Amino acid sequence: MSAARSKVAVIAIGRNEGERLRRSLASLRGQGCPVIYVDSGSTDDSLRIAEDEGAVVVRLDMTMPFSAARARNAGAAAALKLSPRPEYLQFIDGDCAVAQGWLDLAANFLEANPDVVLTTGWRKEMHPEASVYNEMCDVEWHRPAGNIQVAGGDVMVRAASHETVGGYNPVLIAGEDPDYCLRLTKIGRCVRLPQDMTLHDANMTRFSQWWLRAVRAGHAYAHLESLHSGHARREIMRAVVYALALPIVGLLFAIFWPAGLLAVLGVYLASYWRSAGGLMKNDGLKPLQAYRHAVFLTLSKFPNLLGMATFVLRRLFRRQMKIIEYK
Repeated sequence: MSAARSKVAVIAIGRNEGERLRRSLASLRGQGCPVIYVDSGSTDDSLRIAEDEGAVVVRLDMTMPFSAARARNAGAAAALKLSPRPEYLQFIDGDCAVAQGWLDLAANFLEANPDVVLTTGWRKEMHPEASVYNEMCDVEWHRPAGNIQVAGGDVMVRAASHETVGGYNPVLIAGEDPDYCLRLTKIGRCVRLPQDMTLHDANMTRFSQWWLRAVRAGHAYAHLESLHSGHARREIMRAVVYALALPIVGLLFAIFWPAGLLAVLGVYLASYWRSAGGLMKNDGLKPLQAYRHAVFLTLSKFPNLLGMATFVLRRLFRRQMKIIEYK
C-alpha cells in the first residue's frame, strides 16, 4: 500500500443495492483503507452485506427525507472521527465497484498537486449492452480529462477542503454533485484524470426508469440554476423551447394554419440530426448508436421540463424536496 493511499477513507452510500453493494465493497478488499457504508433505509440485505464485508455502517435518520447529499455528509462525518484521521475522502455510490489501481493513482495525484482539491476519473457502465439506457449512461460518464467544474458522485476530495465548503448541500435531492464541485472550484482546482475509476451498474432496462431519471435531471437543472446562476441556463432553455414553446406553437398552427406544423416538425428533426451528429463527432458513436441515442436526447426535454416544474412548484408552495427514485 502506498503512503498516500494509507491516508484515504472510502465512503459508500446506498439504498437497496443488494448484490451491487456486495460487488462494490468486494472491490475494496485488501486496499487497506477504512470503509464507511451509509444506508438510506434499505429493506433488503444491504446492511448485513456491509457488516459482512467489515464496513463501518451508518444508518441515516429515517424521520428526515433521504438524499445522496445527506448520506455523503454522514459518511464523511463518521470517517473524520476515525483515528488516524484521513486526509482524503473517496466517495462512491453503492452500485459502483472501484477500478484496480484507482485509489493509489488518485491519492498520489492529490499528494503531488496541493492546489487540487478534488479529483475524479472515468465511470464505466458494467453492462452497456443490456439496454439502450445503460449504453447512454456509458457515454454520459466518459467526459474529457483535465480541469473541470462539475463531477459525478464518485470523487476523491481533500478532507480539509470538504470541511471548508461545508460538505454537500443536504437540501439538494438531485444535482448535489455538480453543486459540490462548483463550490470546491472556488478554493482550488478540480481535475478529471484520464483513468478508469469505477464500474457502474445502472440496471436500467425500462423506459419508465429512463423517464424518471430524466425528470430528476430536470429537477437538478432548476435547483442548480437557483444556486449558481447561468450554470444550467442552456439546459433549461432547451427544455422550455422544445417541450413547452414548440408544442404550444404546434397547437396554434394545428388550429389556425395546419401547414405550419411542418415547420415545427422540421425544428424537432433538425435538433435530432444535430444531436446524432454530435454523438458521432464528439463521442465516437457509430451511426446506428448515435441515431438511437438521439431519439432519447430529443425526447428528454419533456421529462426535464416536468422535473423543472416539480422543483418550481415545491419551492413556490414550500413543499419538502423529496428524492426522485428511478430504480
